[in-house]
Amino acid sequence: QVQLVESGGGLVQPGGSLRLSCEVSGSIVSISGMGWYRQAPGKQRELVAGIVNGGSTVYVETVKGRFTVSFDNRQNTVYLQMNSLKPDDTALYYCKVDGLEGGTNRHFEVWGQGTLVTVSS
Repeated sequence: QVQLVESGGGLVQPGGSLRLSCEVSGSIVSISGMGWYRQAPGKQRELVAGIVNGGSTVYVETVKGRFTVSFDNRQNTVYLQMNSLKPDDTALYYCKVDGLEGGTNRHFEVWGQGTLVTVSS
């Protein structure tokens, strides 16, 4: 069974930086996409940044130039480097990975448990 474990959230002042990590474990044949989403209080969950087949990256307009998504295939970990953080970035951040599961060759889509990022002075 594929599982995700997130870490790296916390309290940071405006202008500060955080790096979120999402470790992927389990038997995997291939990963077709991975992404970071966030949900602020009273708002819908939105895609913040993602990596799709071929390694292309996508970002929501509000984080372009500040956030960077990456994948370390030796560590099987997805990262979200967040710089120049703003109070509007405050949210619960989730990672999501989808691909083919080993053994069954079935498609999987798995979400992390969420990690809270609070940007405040």
